[in-house]
Amino acid sequence: MLTHGWDYPIILLVGLMAGMVNSVAGGGTLLTFPTLVWLGRDPILANASNTLALWPGSVAGMLGFRRHLGGTRKWLLLLAGPSVFGGLVGAILLLKTPSETFSQLVPYLILAATLLLAVQEPLQRFLLSNRSYHESRWWWTGAAFFQFLVAVYGGYFGAGIGILMLAVLGLLHLTDIYKMNGLKNFFAFCINGVAAVYFVAAGSVSWADAAVMSIGAIAGGYGGATLAQKLGRKAVRGIAVGVGLAMTISLLLKG
Repeated sequence: MLTHGWDYPIILLVGLMAGMVNSVAGGGTLLTFPTLVWLGRDPILANASNTLALWPGSVAGMLGFRRHLGGTRKWLLLLAGPSVFGGLVGAILLLKTPSETFSQLVPYLILAATLLLAVQEPLQRFLLSNRSYHESRWWWTGAAFFQFLVAVYGGYFGAGIGILMLAVLGLLHLTDIYKMNGLKNFFAFCINGVAAVYFVAAGSVSWADAAVMSIGAIAGGYGGATLAQKLGRKAVRGIAVGVGLAMTISLLLKG
């Protein structure tokens, strides 16, 4: 893997920006993963390293919302298993995908995640205002299967899974956005955690890239949160969407 002297300052800066974005709007992967690809990293190695680097943010987010998890035991029991199993399946599929094939998929995965981020708030409002009250076993089974599919995608690529998980929780009639975010962060912790462990065990992580990016992400998540909040959710989300679209176009042109 060829590196240059400017690689790590860039990775640190992008990690810092991703931490800020994730602290307010989500979508930090749209900044970090394409940057690693642009710096010449193998896409699969970059994706695995990115998952490991941003996992501490999932832990911090989970701890930040832990007080809102009271009374959510039935949802935790229902969706934790599919989250862990799906995350592992997605991680295994990633490492079995040829790098050339994944490289061709990357721009479209980034575009899909960017579009999800762009429609996050309208989708969230729709789910909370158009709730179905089906309580059959099949309805709950379907929600668990949907979460499994989200987790497979999360283990495979990951960007935008928070938005998809809010959709799952909306199907289960949750309306308290704080509880929903607490559950979402817990399941992201499960998905990214099992994927990160698998990537490390398989030796598919660039430790230098992951360490530098993680430092930036932690600093951005804590120290940069104030600035990000001053900008506001819409502004930060707009920046992430703009970067995601720009990266999609540039990677398509580069390919």
